[in-house]
Amino acid sequence: MKITIIGTGNMGSAFVKQLTLAGHQVKVTARDSAKATQVAAAHPGASAVATAGSAADADAVVLATGYADAVQALQTVGDLKGKIIIDITNPITADYMGLTIGHTTSSAEQIAQAVPGAEVVKAFNTLFAQVLGDGADFGNGRKASVFVASDSVRAKQVATTLAQSMGFEVVDAGALNNARYLEPLAGLNIYLGYGAGLGTGIAPTWIRKA
Repeated sequence: MKITIIGTGNMGSAFVKQLTLAGHQVKVTARDSAKATQVAAAHPGASAVATAGSAADADAVVLATGYADAVQALQTVGDLKGKIIIDITNPITADYMGLTIGHTTSSAEQIAQAVPGAEVVKAFNTLFAQVLGDGADFGNGRKASVFVASDSVRAKQVATTLAQSMGFEVVDAGALNNARYLEPLAGLNIYLGYGAGLGTGIAPTWIRKA
């Protein structure tokens, strides 16, 4: 698939790595064009592109910015009508120990309202960049899970295909408003990683009896 990644931070860079390894055509863009060029150069098959119009031929756009920058970033990449946006953001407080919004809405829902016509899917937000960058395999047959929530069947299918192409298990988390649960789950993961000292090589998953 043709994927445009917005953002060159730890998560954006990890996406560039894993999606190129999985054989996708990856374009990366960011406010800092030099950083985009640097990230793309480190991963053969990826290319850095100007922000304006970068979503034009994309099968999906990965929104790998902070939540505070998300809407503005999306508004710079071109017409998003009918485009699939994979939202990985979490509305985290400055100290990383809380959420700025929740319970009655979510960052995913706020983003969807800001870009009407796009098909927003919440996914990958419960993964640390280390886990995404290192890959899904935790050894002994264990794989990290990607939770996928959207009101669009097509967006879910694309996010699922991408996650599985990178080796992740996928859990269908229902409609987009269930991002209200996924974002606090990410908050708990962040607390366990940093606040409880478990480190960033952890990930939530779901198990079931055979």
